[in-house]
Amino acid sequence: MHHPRRRRRDLAFAILGATAGVLLISGLALAIPSKYSPYKKLSVFTRALSYIENNYVEDVEQERLVYGAIKGMAESLDPHTTFLSPDAYRQMKDETTGEFPGIGIEVDRRGKDQPLTVVAPIEGTPAARAGIKSGDQLLEIDGRPSAVMSIEEAIKRMRGNRGTRVKLLVGRQGWAEPREISLVRDIVRVVSVSARMLEPGIGYLKVTQFSDRTDRDTEQRLAELEQQAGGRLRGLVLDLRGNPGGLFDQAVRVADMFLSEGLIVRTIGKSGRVIDEETARGRGTHAGFPMVTLVNGSSASASEIVAGALQDHKRSLILGTPSFGKGSVQSVIELEDGSGLKLTVARYYTPSGRSIQENGIQPDVLVEQLKATEIARIVDDSGEPKTRERDMDRHLRNEQGARGGAQASAAAGDFQLKSALDHLRAADRLGLQKGG
Repeated sequence: MHHPRRRRRDLAFAILGATAGVLLISGLALAIPSKYSPYKKLSVFTRALSYIENNYVEDVEQERLVYGAIKGMAESLDPHTTFLSPDAYRQMKDETTGEFPGIGIEVDRRGKDQPLTVVAPIEGTPAARAGIKSGDQLLEIDGRPSAVMSIEEAIKRMRGNRGTRVKLLVGRQGWAEPREISLVRDIVRVVSVSARMLEPGIGYLKVTQFSDRTDRDTEQRLAELEQQAGGRLRGLVLDLRGNPGGLFDQAVRVADMFLSEGLIVRTIGKSGRVIDEETARGRGTHAGFPMVTLVNGSSASASEIVAGALQDHKRSLILGTPSFGKGSVQSVIELEDGSGLKLTVARYYTPSGRSIQENGIQPDVLVEQLKATEIARIVDDSGEPKTRERDMDRHLRNEQGARGGAQASAAAGDFQLKSALDHLRAADRLGLQKGG
C-alpha cells in the first residue's frame, strides 16, 4: 500500500540527516542556533513538496519535482550553473568525446528570461550549412519559446535521431523579422584540430573546440606542419574563431605548447581564494617562429584562456574582433543517480591579472571579417588603378622574367586570415622570430 506521508517524512529525514552529517563533520552541529542555520529553509521545501504531492491536480513523479527544485536552485545563479539530468549528463560527456547526434550548435543565455543566443555553430554541421551565425537568437525550437527553456531542455530538443527534423525560429540583427529554419539532424563529428600549409614555411592550425583529445591532435598536427616546412616553421596562424571552449585542462596544455615558462592562467574561487595556478613547462615548446592568433565574438572560455596567455607573454599577435567574454570556470560534479551539477566555482585571470569576464580578449589588431563583395568594394574605392602596365595590350615583357610581387593568397575569401598571413610574411621578411 502507498503511504505518501511516510515517503515525505522519509525524504525529509534523508535531507535533514545528510545536512546534519555535514554539520557534524564540520563540528558546528551544536554551535549554530536553529534560527541562524542556513538549512532551516529545508523545512519550507519539504512542506511545499508535501503540498504539491498531495494536492496537485495530477499525479506527478517525485523525481520530477526534486530535479525541478535543484534545477531552479542552480539556474537562480549565473547562466553557466545548471543541473543535468542523467540523460543530459550523458550527452555532455558524449560532446567531450567529439561525436553526438544533433544539429551542431553551441548556445548560451545572456540574461534571465531572454532567448537563447548562438555562441557558435560547429563547422560542417547542419547548423553551419544552414548559415546560422554567432550572435543569432534562437527564439523558438519546434514552436516552443526558448526564453522559457533551460539550456538543458533546449539542447535536448535540438538533439534527436539522425534524419529527423527540427524547426528553429531565428532572429538576427539586420533582419526585418525572424526567419524559420528547418534543419535535418545528423551525426555531429567534431574534428577539433585541423591544419594545412598556407605557403612554404607558414602553417595554419585551427582548433574548433577543446575536447579530451585536443592536446594530442594539436601536437600531431604541429609535427606534420613542421615536417612539411622542412623541420622549422617560418610562421603559424592559430585560428580560435568560432571555438566555444571546452575542457579547461586542454586549453592549458595547448597554451603550454607555445610557452617555455611563466604563468598560463590563475583561477580564483570563493572569497578570493587562489584555487590553481597553471604554469608553462619548458619541455617540448614549439618556438622560434612568429605567431598570429585569430579570435572573434564566438571565441569563448577555454579559447580565451589560450589567447590571453599568448597575448600576455607576447608570444602571439592577437588579430580579429573581441572575443565572447566568458571568464568563469565550471566544475561538473557527478551525483549518485547519474545526474550532474555543473557549478561555477571560480573566475580565471590571464597571466597579467586581467579578468576576461564580460570584456573578452581585445585583439592587438582589430580586423573585421569582410565578405568578398565588401572586399571588392574597398578595392574599387581605394583609388588604385584597375589597369597596370602588365594589363595593357602589346606591353613590353620583363626580360628577367616574373619575380617578386604579391603571392597568390591561400586565404582567398577570408579577410582576417589574409591579414594574419600578411603579418607573418612581414615578420619573416624583417627576420622577426618569437620564442616561447
